[in-house]
Formats: sequence, structure tokens, C-alpha cells
Amino acid sequence: MLAQKTLPLVADPAEAAAAQALMTEPEAPLSDAPLYSPEAAGFLLLLLLLSPKAPAEPGDQ
Repeated sequence: MLAQKTLPLVADPAEAAAAQALMTEPEAPLSDAPLYSPEAAGFLLLLLLLSPKAPAEPGDQ
């Protein structure tokens, strides 16, 4: 059977508070990951509708 040994934190209170703040902060502000925005779907649909059509292949004559 495995036993886990925990060591006491060797840091001053300011370092411990900074580490705690980083561990409890949400991921998006730290990673700068894109957040969900429902209005972006309408904007993307508008861009799709306004995009130019692909050129047609010339036919054989």
C-alpha cells in the first residue's frame, strides 16, 4: 500500500498568498483563452454571406 507524505509549506505569508491567488484564479485571464460570446455567431454568419463567390471554371467550347 502506498503512503503519501505531505511536507509543510516553506514560504513566507506573502508568497503563500500569491500562490493561493494564482491557484484560485479562473483559467481564462491566465491563459488568455477565447471566451464564449454568442453575438460572434451572427457576425460570422454575416461574413459568410458577404464573402465573394468562388470563380467558376471556364467551360469547354
